Amino acid sequence: MNASHFVRQSLLVLCLSVIAASVFAQAQPAKEQYQPQVGQEGKDVIWVPTPQPLVEKMLDMAKVTPKDYVIDLGSGDGRTVITAAKRGARALGIEYNPDMVELSKRNAANEGVSDKANFVKADLFESDFSQATVITMFLLPEINLKLRPRILDLKPGTRIVSNSFTMGEWTADETATVSDGCGGYCTALLWIVPAKAEGSWQLPQGELTLKQNFQLISGTLKSGSNTMPITNGRLSGDEISFSAGGAQYTGRVSGNAIEGTVRSGGSNSKWNATRTGKPAAAPSRS
Repeated sequence: MNASHFVRQSLLVLCLSVIAASVFAQAQPAKEQYQPQVGQEGKDVIWVPTPQPLVEKMLDMAKVTPKDYVIDLGSGDGRTVITAAKRGARALGIEYNPDMVELSKRNAANEGVSDKANFVKADLFESDFSQATVITMFLLPEINLKLRPRILDLKPGTRIVSNSFTMGEWTADETATVSDGCGGYCTALLWIVPAKAEGSWQLPQGELTLKQNFQLISGTLKSGSNTMPITNGRLSGDEISFSAGGAQYTGRVSGNAIEGTVRSGGSNSKWNATRTGKPAAAPSRS
């Protein structure tokens, strides 16, 4: 056998091998991409997607803007994270099912928001979501209650939005129901993490004593020999408001200091207070 004949035989064998490999590859069924099923079991809850109209309503209630960092707890197929990213916000989905995480990444890529929408495979109870300005979730009430202490320790003003399920005795600051295009689980609930205001506060003209039950506050304002009960007391993030002695007090809580305005008899003046002692461990009386 001369060299040229050997080369021709080798080339023929190589070509036949390539053709055989190609035919074999084409004969193999393509691997189907993961498709979740409504009602499938998860680590803590079954998977039921939030209807898109309610996703929009939840983000509307939280007033999401491009300045926000949205974290979705139990992000499923990624729709809430992707919708937030389309509004210009940075958004992160925390999801335990790795197949869901990969599906979410594909969905984000298809929607052109991979630069703002990220997803991680993680356990909610082992994850750090302290940097969020908005938290969204569709979890069961008992899961919400387990997460509640950590949520209450977030920065005052952080907005929390839940699909349908509550936070126990921590009543929502706002509730809304969507009817158009929503077949089930169509109620959104919003909470704003309140500052920790419970305790005794020293004012130039007296003493303010506050008791706190989540975003609601009560107590007394003492000035000289007069002790006046506080009414209509409320916190919205770090913003505080209450009435005492016919005057309306508003202000901002910043750690152990409050500064604000008091309106009485048609005139406004400044007021300030300094907390004496440490703040309460949690803004609630469960």
